[in-house]
Amino acid sequence: MLAKPSRLRFIPASALAVAGAVSVAAAIGAIGADTRWLAALGGEIVSSGGVPDGVPFASARSQGWDNVLVLAELAFHALDVLGDRGFLLAQLAAVAIGFAVLAVDARRAGATDGATAVVLLVVVVGALTSIAVVRLQLFSLALFPVLLLLLRGETRGPSRRIWLLVPLIAVWGNLHGAVLVGLALATAYLAFERARIQPLTALGVWVASVLALFATPALGRTYDYYRGVLENEAARRGVGLWEPVDPGSPLGLLLIAAAAALVLLALRARPKLWEIVALTGLAFLTVRTARSGVWLLFTAVAPAAHALPIARTPRPALTVAGAVATGALILIGIVRGPVPTVASPETLSRALSEARGTPVLAEPALAEQVAADGGRIWVGNPLDAFSRSDQKLYLDWVNGARSGDAALTRAPRIVIVRPGSPAAERLQGNGSVEELVREENAVVYRRVR
Repeated sequence: MLAKPSRLRFIPASALAVAGAVSVAAAIGAIGADTRWLAALGGEIVSSGGVPDGVPFASARSQGWDNVLVLAELAFHALDVLGDRGFLLAQLAAVAIGFAVLAVDARRAGATDGATAVVLLVVVVGALTSIAVVRLQLFSLALFPVLLLLLRGETRGPSRRIWLLVPLIAVWGNLHGAVLVGLALATAYLAFERARIQPLTALGVWVASVLALFATPALGRTYDYYRGVLENEAARRGVGLWEPVDPGSPLGLLLIAAAAALVLLALRARPKLWEIVALTGLAFLTVRTARSGVWLLFTAVAPAAHALPIARTPRPALTVAGAVATGALILIGIVRGPVPTVASPETLSRALSEARGTPVLAEPALAEQVAADGGRIWVGNPLDAFSRSDQKLYLDWVNGARSGDAALTRAPRIVIVRPGSPAAERLQGNGSVEELVREENAVVYRRVR
């Protein structure tokens, strides 16, 4: 009877923190924009046996768009077999892998188990949106920590394993654009750490890694794809996924507080020069684009945990209670599925029936839902696939600007918006549409003239 509690004593607190991150993702997980369009394009690739020219489910011109993320699109199409629950399961797996690797990285850096657990929980609080909202970013949630583990391992003991950076970049580049952040981090390590002792190796790995970035279906045109992503109208305006940190919002305050705490702790650990360069660059990037804050938090985990003087381990009773609570939340979240954020199947079915094959004008997440269900849209994600003028008009409409009213002419029959959104407010009193269906997450309008 005494042996069982003794074994429980060795359940790492850091493992419970990893489970806690997964349980948060399961309990409040929702499907965000930048998810369903990948499944729709993946389905087109499978059905046609090749990569289509442009975005086939959109009526606006997109021919010539360089499709780099084919592997991600095929993966999301496979996940779509399970519906939204498939996307949630992928998010949970990504969070589990990412946080587990972060824990290993911190422990190898000399951090105690308790300190590692505390720092990981701070990351959960600061990066709540990245953890709870399912997006294409989920691939990077798993791969970015793997990159950190590799670079820090090479910092402690340089070896041939640094060449693993090349296949990592090659695979990552076919899945998510945050590979550019990863490549920048690797460049900091190679330039400020490895080049001092093995300059030829550092140069060779860097050149090979840059070339690996182009190992996509677009090959040499991969550069044009990333330029389009970084220069699209949403990025220029700093809206949507490109919004800067907002100190006036609760989530913005949590990110700022978590980042400040972890970076200050990390600096106390006297990190290597390349880590200081990385933290500085990521802090600047986070100020510009809030969703990049998760990479700053991830990078600070190992040195911050190393500097945190916590040696105590939780009591067996707390360990059991934590395991039971996190396990229950994960199970409940999986059984229930993600929190609904778009139109119900019945409402979507009626909207598509009323559209009669014509393009639908809808806000980003709703437009992706239309595309994933086999409907047609005018413009949506991937926004950079369309002309600058169409991007501007679409964002003007989404943001409720008067100049966006012309977008209504692109949808002959159906418009779908989120209740209370700027676009929905702008439609109030507009005599060219009539309300067809209203529910918690969507309002469907029918054009009357």
